[in-house]
Amino acid sequence: MADDLTAQLATATLDNNASVQRAQFSDRVPIKSIILRPDGGSGLAGKLARVGGWVKTGRKADKDAFAFLELNDGSCSGNLQVIVEADKGDLGQLVLTGTSLVVDGVLKLPPDGKRQKVELRVEKVIHVGLVDPSKYPLPKTRLPLEFLRDYVHLRSRTNTISAVLRIRDALAYATHTFFHNHGFRYVQTPIITTSDCEGAGEMFQVTTLINEAEKLEKDLIENPPPSEADIEAAKLIIKERGSDVAQLKSAKASKQEIGAAVVELQKAKDNVVKLEERSKLQPGIPRKDGKIDYTQDFFGRQAFLTVSGQLQVESYACSLSTVYTFGPTFRAENSHTSRHLAEFWMVEPEIAFAELEDDMNCAEAYVKYLCQSLLDNCREDMEFMADKIDKSCIDRLTMVAKTPFVRITYTEAVELLTEAVKNGKKFENHVEWGIDLASEHERYLTEVRFQKPVIVYNYPKGIKAFYMRLNDDSKTVAAMDVLVPKVGIILLTFISSSSVLYCIL
Repeated sequence: MADDLTAQLATATLDNNASVQRAQFSDRVPIKSIILRPDGGSGLAGKLARVGGWVKTGRKADKDAFAFLELNDGSCSGNLQVIVEADKGDLGQLVLTGTSLVVDGVLKLPPDGKRQKVELRVEKVIHVGLVDPSKYPLPKTRLPLEFLRDYVHLRSRTNTISAVLRIRDALAYATHTFFHNHGFRYVQTPIITTSDCEGAGEMFQVTTLINEAEKLEKDLIENPPPSEADIEAAKLIIKERGSDVAQLKSAKASKQEIGAAVVELQKAKDNVVKLEERSKLQPGIPRKDGKIDYTQDFFGRQAFLTVSGQLQVESYACSLSTVYTFGPTFRAENSHTSRHLAEFWMVEPEIAFAELEDDMNCAEAYVKYLCQSLLDNCREDMEFMADKIDKSCIDRLTMVAKTPFVRITYTEAVELLTEAVKNGKKFENHVEWGIDLASEHERYLTEVRFQKPVIVYNYPKGIKAFYMRLNDDSKTVAAMDVLVPKVGIILLTFISSSSVLYCIL
């Protein structure tokens, strides 16, 4: 029966309504293609399937005659219930949380009243990846996220982290799709750079000087540098070898003999040069004129992990018109709040021959596209997030995707905040024209005043970067922030020689 099942699996035809859909580069069936069907998989009853995954929970039943397993393969947050009879494998091993399995079986309808719509009755256990229950760190119960920092290699098996990864994947794919569909060219900018494009000075430095200094220090301890006496002795050998050459020439020795002596003389000279160079070595980072000598570094000058691909991507915009870069950026700001990251991925589009309104149109369309993409393609994961993390996340995604954004100038925003203060609203941060809006100000505008996304533009030049284009009033610059309820700033943009749109994912 098992051999026949394997043969049938290999030759099974695909039909959207009646057959299981196998992975393109594997003979297994992704669990999501079973349980995420509109009918929950019940329409596949009677079909053959090979599934692989990791046991979330397992238990024996009917006096150890069979076992129920909840199998998850990471393709979705849901699990497939798998029933294994005792003659198919060692149930004591199979029920352990974390066990890796590949099994062949038949999809069956469960008894009435069961939560699942379909289950797999195992015909053959193909592979088993054993787990030591005394060492496997992920129990069936919910874990605090901080705990998972110590188990980086396993944290993606948790429901929360795996859902985050699938959502992030969907957002990245949607980002590339959006910009590709709108004629943008994807360009890659350097991760290691010698430029601080934002002038903040809070950058992670990339250097080989420290490693080289440690190697040198270890080497000098194990092989101390030569002394003056060692060098003088090596110089005496040069004199001796030179004398040997002179004697051979005066004796009219053969060219072969003289040549060999000359070689020995040159070796003696090279040895003295090496000894003199080594005697000058000093432990520690090389310095020149009291400063670190970066000319001896790998790049011959200071280098850093990039804080932005902005400078490089601008040059591409000046030849390709509409471009974007999407890659890792790094900030060495010593802050441990949830709004500051040492490493994150940032989307940086550039649009040549555009104005601030064009930027706002692009930003709004992009954010709406991302939200709608999550609603269309990550519904199950978003429902998990709504159940476990943020009950309003789906409603907020729907609102952002469907609602036109409010657009107000910075001056109008300050006037609204000032009016709120006059009406009794209390802010911890004082409100006046020229301040950098605090999170409480942004949340008031989006959650109380408008209850929808807000684009604030034309900021005072004193609180924005030097490279932003000065408006005709000489007081404000062509910059904007996109604010979303319960989130705050998700995009910031400005116009310089061309327009730029940032987004952090």
